[in-house]
Amino acid sequence: QVQLVESGGGLVQTGGSLRLSCAASGRISSRFVMGWFRQAPGKEREFLALIIQTTSSTIYADSVKGRFTISSDNAKNTVYLQMNGLKPEDTAVYYCAASGRPLINPRSYDYWGQGTQVTVSS
Repeated sequence: QVQLVESGGGLVQTGGSLRLSCAASGRISSRFVMGWFRQAPGKEREFLALIIQTTSSTIYADSVKGRFTISSDNAKNTVYLQMNGLKPEDTAVYYCAASGRPLINPRSYDYWGQGTQVTVSS
């Protein structure tokens, strides 16, 4: 089994920054693709970014490209999401997830964290 634990969420003003962390444990493999998603109330889970850990290649959703940066520290089994220029519409629960394939569909991800709340005030 793989366990994922997110941290770093909170309340921030418009234009502010947060860095989310996702600590992985258990039968984690460096071959996993790690992704970040978010879900706002009444909306579907939305892909944000992924990183292919073996190559450090990344893919971003258009909605966060240029504002969010995904990175990983394989020695610590931790993935980060640096979020800059936050907007009220970024308010959501943020999740990290692990998959064997670099896909943006959340159904392709086998393991999920419990989520961390990010609230951006106007």
